[in-house]
Amino acid sequence: MAEIATQAHDAQESEPVLVSAAMRSAKHDDWMRAASEPSLTGDHALALLEQSELPGDVIEQLAKNRSALTQRKVKVALACHAHTPRHISVPLIRQFYTFDLMKVALSPVVPSDVKVSADETLIARLKTVTLGERLTLARRASGRIAGALLGDANERIMRAALENARLTESLVAQALLKREASAALVQAAAKHPRWSVRRDVQAALLRTEYLSLGRALAFAREMSAGQLREILQTSRLPEKIKGQLLLETSGKKAAASFE
Repeated sequence: MAEIATQAHDAQESEPVLVSAAMRSAKHDDWMRAASEPSLTGDHALALLEQSELPGDVIEQLAKNRSALTQRKVKVALACHAHTPRHISVPLIRQFYTFDLMKVALSPVVPSDVKVSADETLIARLKTVTLGERLTLARRASGRIAGALLGDANERIMRAALENARLTESLVAQALLKREASAALVQAAAKHPRWSVRRDVQAALLRTEYLSLGRALAFAREMSAGQLREILQTSRLPEKIKGQLLLETSGKKAAASFE
């Protein structure tokens, strides 16, 4: 029994020694031996993954190490490493919880296609995410997630998404152009100090059915007669408002002829 206990102790001791050696030498063979160690703990796996220059084949070996991948934080660190092969990171992130997916999508070193996969996985789950989680996502997640949450039925979440610093003009315009875009979203975007002055957003708003006459006239005055006529061809605004905007167009043409 004493001999077995000694062997177990020696095995436990060898693991940190291997990792420590790998950290000191930064040599491929040492990294590979540490990643292959059967008794590698989660903490030592994290220590390996903190090495930004860790190559893909070592990460692939680490991904095969079942003892190292028992902890969720190790899996997240693995998916967030810049050199993790796609065939490992993409299937892995599909197992993640809401905020782990957000972390992957916001990581500055994760490749863009992997970030997109994380966002798409999260967007597909939004209907099952709690209100509190959606509110946090609206405020802090990527622009893609904020754009998806502009269509949320809860107005508080929609307004929080409008304030997301990562949200872009094109994402706001896309959300507004969807058939299911709510009156609340149209009105909030039309009055928003950041978005109401953006040309693409103004054009999208003029194509919706909920824009007020006052706002529609204000946006129409920012456009050329040709741009306005083109927008109105596909607009869902009430005919009465379209008529007023066409009068605005006629006025511009008359003014241009007079000059």
